[in-house]
Amino acid sequence: MKDQMERKGKETLKAIEKLSLMDDNLMTLVFDRNIEATELLLKVILGRNDLMVMEVVGQREYKNPMPGGRSVTIDIYARDSDDKIYDIEVQRASAGADVRRARFHSSMIDTKMLKAGQEFKEIHESYVIFITADDVMGAGHSLYHVNRMIEETGTYFGDGSHIIYVNGSYKDDNDPVGRLMHDFRCLSYVDMFYPVLARQVKYFKETEGGQEIMCQVFEELAEKRVIEEKKESARRMIARGKLTVEEIAEDAGLPIEIVRDLAGLQLV
Repeated sequence: MKDQMERKGKETLKAIEKLSLMDDNLMTLVFDRNIEATELLLKVILGRNDLMVMEVVGQREYKNPMPGGRSVTIDIYARDSDDKIYDIEVQRASAGADVRRARFHSSMIDTKMLKAGQEFKEIHESYVIFITADDVMGAGHSLYHVNRMIEETGTYFGDGSHIIYVNGSYKDDNDPVGRLMHDFRCLSYVDMFYPVLARQVKYFKETEGGQEIMCQVFEELAEKRVIEEKKESARRMIARGKLTVEEIAEDAGLPIEIVRDLAGLQLV
């Protein structure tokens, strides 16, 4: 058992060596509650020097109020001094950066912005930013800004909703975006341009304390995968409609409350 655990630990450390900021596990840890790093990221992408980040949270969940509705967990949630909201995502696979996913993320963020009785004009601006490993738009640009337009006039609609795709394969060491994407692709902190990012990457990949946190993240991800597999099995049984909720919960090894939620049933 001890040998097995040691072997597993060595395998995890090797996996950590291969991580870059294009992996959401490392990226989330580097930016979570790190105002300095998040300000750098947003200033480079938005081309601003006056932006002040007030809050940063990694892996923030937005629950769908609909029974059985799809929720989202965003990689990085940030809020600036003007109460503008930022959802920052990294996607290695192009399929994960589907344009409708950006639309869904934007709509989920909007649902949390207004309380009962507030005017619609009080809703804050929001930015959904996808940093993708490849140039998903295929035009060779470093950035792609998506904003609603009025077709007949060609003018900006001005609803405060913004979507930005960042081309992670963009290379230009003389361009701030190019340097940022270079750092996102780096496996070693020594090759990075921006010190604030290099320090954090060094901590999580090269120090004992940081590696312990990374190992814990890997363990938690393994547990989540097991739970998701059980949920998927439960969904298939629900779809067949031949078993009771209690039987499905027992067969799938899940609490009955989770199965009821998957089935869209109210607790009694």
